Amino acid sequence: MIATCTPEAPPQWLLLDVPGTPQAGVTLRQMFAQARCFGLFEGTEWHALHEQGPVLVDLHTCPALADLCFVDGQRWPGLLMHSEAGTALLLAHLRRMLTVTLGLHRALLNYYNPITASYFFDACDAVELSRWLGPIHQLRWFGGSWGDRAMGCQGWQRLSNPGLAVSPLAVEESLSAGQQEKLQTCLLEQHAWRWNRSTGVDFLRLWTYVQEGLALAFSERPVLDGWIWLRLQHPDAVPMQPLPGGTQQERLDSLRRLWQNEPPWP
Repeated sequence: MIATCTPEAPPQWLLLDVPGTPQAGVTLRQMFAQARCFGLFEGTEWHALHEQGPVLVDLHTCPALADLCFVDGQRWPGLLMHSEAGTALLLAHLRRMLTVTLGLHRALLNYYNPITASYFFDACDAVELSRWLGPIHQLRWFGGSWGDRAMGCQGWQRLSNPGLAVSPLAVEESLSAGQQEKLQTCLLEQHAWRWNRSTGVDFLRLWTYVQEGLALAFSERPVLDGWIWLRLQHPDAVPMQPLPGGTQQERLDSLRRLWQNEPPWP
């Protein structure tokens, strides 16, 4: 994580992750009806989802909310920002960050989610961070990786804009290879976290199984899940290489028969 040692400025904005914690949006309306708010999806291609989308909150109109964010970051998830830019400029930049391209595909980047932010911004060097933060001087959020969440060690993250002279973000910015790799890791670790929640098995052990499965070319999600379940039943077995079979499922079935001492198919 790139962070400089500049003094922390008080946050002026909260980009509230309503999609990740819908109750936070309800509480915002009930407790801070006077707050000046802007739906981030409004006027974008994601407008149809704006009622369930993230909300930019002007903390000048509800300073008590900033204090609540620091007291209970999990109840008020999102990004706390310090920026001298006007509202229109800041909103334009934040909305430009929403739609990205990955090769030939376009996607919604949910950078406002604290866990996604912990991966995405960690993949940015000083030049990339200057472009992505744009008019934002400082950024803070309570979060961490999926492993941090599983082990109960999330904490406050802070970024300061390096302020390098860079070109502004494109309308549909292409993600770098490093950023794509980090976001892919985010998805895979989330999968290990879900297995951790459903089985109670140690997260690090499950993450090792995910990596083993990918090394065996079990990239299809149902096959990867089948591999994890098989590995949990046979934690000391050693996979043979290469595995017979033309498809991922056939190779997994071959391994299952081997480990369960079943005869091969005729």
